[in-house]
Amino acid sequence: MSAADLRATVAALHAELTRYSLVAWTAGNVSARVPGEELMVIKPSGVSYDELTAANMILCDLDGTVVEGEFAPSSDTAAHAYVYRARPDVGGVVHTHSSYASAWAARGEAIPCVLTAMADEFGGEIPVGPFALIGGDDIGRGIVQTLAGHRSPAVLMRNHGVFTIGRTARAAVKAAVMCEDVARTVHLARQLGEPVPIAPADIDALYDRYQNVYGQRLVAAPRSSPR
Repeated sequence: MSAADLRATVAALHAELTRYSLVAWTAGNVSARVPGEELMVIKPSGVSYDELTAANMILCDLDGTVVEGEFAPSSDTAAHAYVYRARPDVGGVVHTHSSYASAWAARGEAIPCVLTAMADEFGGEIPVGPFALIGGDDIGRGIVQTLAGHRSPAVLMRNHGVFTIGRTARAAVKAAVMCEDVARTVHLARQLGEPVPIAPADIDALYDRYQNVYGQRLVAAPRSSPR
């Protein structure tokens, strides 16, 4: 995918953040690595979601320096850039301030794995990362360090919000949507009592099934029989 194609993809994915009520005003951002290049595409800072287009997405290098674009990039650019430098497997990064997940972040508390949907998507709890100031790469460092020991593609940065990673930007957006969904459900469960944890072996089995079996898989076309 070219940088031009990726600009359109990243611009369109921001609509998913508003569709699922994961952001307010101009907060939050989506970025994507340009395949085969030391570049990424990210949202401009402080621009209304209604005004986001492929043309105003910002192309940066992996040090966060603007390569192409008329606007200043997101204030989280340095954090995204650090993740891409440290994790070559990551193709997309998303940041939201979604309400329920951010409430867990404000408490500095991981979301325990008490739902099969969590085992499927996150392979365990959604961990909490350290507090870090916005603007530099400290947030990126916290993301990478926290997720190093987890299968989760999501991290709750303490007193801040949610950051998610994925093989693609779309996968990272999905993780952000699912993070808010389970954060809300586990919160509701706690109003009724203490949620029941899932056994580690069952989490492993659920994660393996969802990651490797669930959904549509490409199947080779049957070979025609000789006549």
